Amino acid sequence: MTTQELHDLDRRCINTLRTLAIDQVQQANSGHPGTPMGAAPTAYCLWQRFMRFDPEDAAWPDRDRFVLSVGHASALLYGLLHLCGVRAATSLDPTREGLAVSMADLQSFRQAGSRCTGHPEHGWTTGVETTTGPLGQGLATSVGMAIAQLWLAATYNRPGFTLFEHRVFALAGDGDMMEGLSAEAASLAGHLKLGRLCWIYDSNHISIEGSTAITFTENVGARFSACGWQVLQVVDANDIEATTLALRTFEGTDDRPTLIIVHSHIGYGAPHKQDSAAAHGEPLGVNETCGAKAFYGFDPDASFAVPDGVREHFQDHFGRRGTGAHDAWRARFAAYRAQYPHLAKQIDQMQRRELPDAWDAVLPLFAADAKGLATRDASGQVLNAIAAHVPWLLGGAADLAPSTKTTLNFDFAGAFEPPSPAGRNFHFGIREHAMCAAASGMALSGLRPFAASFFVFTDYARGAIRLASMMGLPVIYVWTHDSIAMGEDGPTHQPVEQLASFRAMPGMVTLRPADANEVVAAWRVVMALRDQPASLVLSRQALPTLDRSRYASANGLARGAYVLADAHNGPPEVLLLASGSEVALCIAAYEQLKHEGVNARVVSMPSWDLFERQDERYREQVLPEAVQARVSVEAASALGWDRYVGRHGEIIAMRSFGLSAPGKVVEKQFGFDVGNVLAAARRQLVRHGSVMLG
Repeated sequence: MTTQELHDLDRRCINTLRTLAIDQVQQANSGHPGTPMGAAPTAYCLWQRFMRFDPEDAAWPDRDRFVLSVGHASALLYGLLHLCGVRAATSLDPTREGLAVSMADLQSFRQAGSRCTGHPEHGWTTGVETTTGPLGQGLATSVGMAIAQLWLAATYNRPGFTLFEHRVFALAGDGDMMEGLSAEAASLAGHLKLGRLCWIYDSNHISIEGSTAITFTENVGARFSACGWQVLQVVDANDIEATTLALRTFEGTDDRPTLIIVHSHIGYGAPHKQDSAAAHGEPLGVNETCGAKAFYGFDPDASFAVPDGVREHFQDHFGRRGTGAHDAWRARFAAYRAQYPHLAKQIDQMQRRELPDAWDAVLPLFAADAKGLATRDASGQVLNAIAAHVPWLLGGAADLAPSTKTTLNFDFAGAFEPPSPAGRNFHFGIREHAMCAAASGMALSGLRPFAASFFVFTDYARGAIRLASMMGLPVIYVWTHDSIAMGEDGPTHQPVEQLASFRAMPGMVTLRPADANEVVAAWRVVMALRDQPASLVLSRQALPTLDRSRYASANGLARGAYVLADAHNGPPEVLLLASGSEVALCIAAYEQLKHEGVNARVVSMPSWDLFERQDERYREQVLPEAVQARVSVEAASALGWDRYVGRHGEIIAMRSFGLSAPGKVVEKQFGFDVGNVLAAARRQLVRHGSVMLG
């Protein structure tokens, strides 16, 4: 084939990507055609000439990652997956059949059941490396993927056995660059010198409201240079030779991440909508579609056309390169397994989200102690005991590890920094959002990350946490300083509504343990999760370690709620319900009521979502419907507690923000003391006819 013939074939493939994107959006009457039309040459160049990705197995551990951060351009990714022949089945999920994205999927873009959703969704469409929607998320998640690559290489590569050398590419747009999250992530990536990370910025200068000149006039390249990135420019997106040169420059750079700014035209080829906001977020329309296809040299009346030779060309380059690289990797890993069987087993377990044998053999047991310790302190002890036996359990805090007690302090933990990329303590800096998005990228690469901060600062990271829950990633979140009891820092730092919001998040396992032994039980639950994130909500202040010879075992936590202390002389007359630090208040009230001859029951409710999964019989055993006298106690929003106390129960909760004062003063100010719990219990007993006030 002559040079000109190859050039013509490249152009035909690029225009096929464009027309497939146009047709997907046009048929759905919904979507974003403009960015795929402008960015198609860039994506084609990357996939066809550089990506190491086996279309037969999209779960190959050392594949290059491609993240479409500009998620509204999803039609471009679906066209690539279809034309490249990526299979739905993977080594981790062999049950699927056929193509990851069939022609029928393309033709049902944005419709129920299609693998071509409005924005890419990991776990639903094979080949989609991460769910992207809110702009900036894909970029920050890609930083976590690049962190994982560097850690895996430093931990598992051996002389003659390079198992992890993949690159991470992310395609972004103007909106990604405007989001603060991308700035956080870029700063972190530059500091960590992530040399195998490449962001490609499709700069078309158009957003929904019009030209970006009305909002976005900064020098993006200068910003990234200041963050320690290599910055390259491609003047014309249609010049794939220039893009090739830029990507080769990236390949030759290993001491810093690379940003390639590619200047493109949104809606390229549309006769009237090119370079306009009209090409951004709505179908082109019939006339404009026909005009664009004619400009590309395609039949204006043909829809979803794939010219002869296009699929074969992708197979000859993208397919053959990826399959060959994977075959070589398999052979290398087989030899590695023979020489390093223990390490190979760890890699297998990571990929399958399994745990090593005896991972929980040395968990601490906490003796009864009226003074007790903060649940954050207990968590730190448990985390270290587990991490010493789970080599890929790693993470850190947003500059708060000493406060969240998440430092791994065993001798071989180390710190993840450019000179020591096998370290397991991560310093994310005061970048809560980037930290949580990076943790998702690490989880997507097989690691078991934890991320920590004060509970109130989850407001700064909600977008990334929500996507982790949507993807079913087993990220472990450690949130401390969980209530108004943190005291003097005042209402800006005292979480009130956060607990209710986490309970409302589908898929999130939220646990607020009551004492040190419930913390141990909570970590057992968390580590067993394979397809859900978990949030451990922990106290700053010391909580009594309950005497489990007098009260029920903390293992009841695994069922979400359990009877901690029960009536001894017949059925209970009043139920006292609480989570976390307020359970101790209920125990103290229970003992006083018991002394007065009242049959009370204390129910510890550390995880509503786990409790709701239990069968009706168990839930009735814990919260018998016949007992209407009920009091709930929790130093957070009252939202949701009516589900458990009923219309006529009493809820001791926060109905305002907190107060700057010592913790005990704040708790008493808002009614979180034993006297108030007793008074509420007595009112309930009177209301429901159990006893009279004495």
